[in-house]
Amino acid sequence: QVQLVESGGGLVQPGGSLRLSCVASGRTFSIYAMGWFRQAPGKEREFVAAISRSGGSTHYADSVKGRFTVSRDNAKNTVSLQMNSLKPEDTAVYYCTVHYSRYSDSYYLLESDYDYWGQGTQVTVSS
Repeated sequence: QVQLVESGGGLVQPGGSLRLSCVASGRTFSIYAMGWFRQAPGKEREFVAAISRSGGSTHYADSVKGRFTVSRDNAKNTVSLQMNSLKPEDTAVYYCTVHYSRYSDSYYLLESDYDYWGQGTQVTVSS
């Protein structure tokens, strides 16, 4: 069992920045690949970014590539999502998630790949 707690969401103006954090507890953090998804009102949850368990590989949705950066600190059991040049269409609830990855250092793109989810943090981009 893994518990995930996101933080760092809030209200920001277009063009601004936010940094989301997700702290994991319950099992050895370094054996988990991590992901960020988001869900806007009236829309399905969508992939945002993923990072392998070592942090050596990352992948981004086209809509956030070049603006968002995912990173992790295995010593602190934390994964972060730095979001720059935010747009109104980035408004959503952002979720942190983990994939148990004991033997593979890959990242994962599908919701069905992931095992545990956080409760989400709201990001609102508006003037």
